[in-house]
Amino acid sequence: MSKPFIEQVHYIRIPVRDLEESANWYRDVLGLQLLTITEDPYAVIKINEGPFLLILVPTPDETYAHFTVHNEAAFNIGFTSPELSKFHEHLVDHGVRVEDIQEDNGHAYFHFYDPNGNKLQVHW
Repeated sequence: MSKPFIEQVHYIRIPVRDLEESANWYRDVLGLQLLTITEDPYAVIKINEGPFLLILVPTPDETYAHFTVHNEAAFNIGFTSPELSKFHEHLVDHGVRVEDIQEDNGHAYFHFYDPNGNKLQVHW
């Protein structure tokens, strides 16, 4: 095959328990753009000017967007931020569950959790 049929990732779906609360958190705390909350219902969140979307899907189930490795939560969504330390401080100031900033061969990152317990990562 000379050219793949898949061009890019368009969206990732994230399970949430309270759709409106979660959509507001992603907008107000992470600074992402809430495009709409549909009648289906789900929330469409845009990340800056790119084509990538987060879709928040309400569920009463105890389920998460991350997975486990050796029974430890492992993130599946990694964001970038050129101001890692300031972003870390911002999340702490907003009461977000945040892990310490780690460094690995000049690569800095940390993990944090949304209000639904979904483990996320940000790096620079």
